[in-house]
Amino acid sequence: MASSKEYLDYILEQLSPLDEITSRPMMGEYIIYHKGKVIGGIYDNRFLLKQTKSSRELMPGAPLELPYEGAKEMLLVENVEDAELMEKVLGAMYDELPAPKKKKK
Repeated sequence: MASSKEYLDYILEQLSPLDEITSRPMMGEYIIYHKGKVIGGIYDNRFLLKQTKSSRELMPGAPLELPYEGAKEMLLVENVEDAELMEKVLGAMYDELPAPKKKKK
């Protein structure tokens, strides 16, 4: 099942207080970026975040789910409306995530 544009819009609206949140469609789903780094995505209308030390510590009860078959488990965001938590988690994750790969010319 592909994710809906309406769900993407809802997630982006919830994250709008944060700087530089962007998305990109990919095979019926959406990759979510924070300041150019991949933080997670929307898969089957679920907002999933990459696992980092900070995201696991700040969201200790978050269920682990597979975005798709063969992928690494990610953290399910159950309360994206908690703007304070989202700001803390994404801010803490940022330094732990790899820099964006340079595009080949």
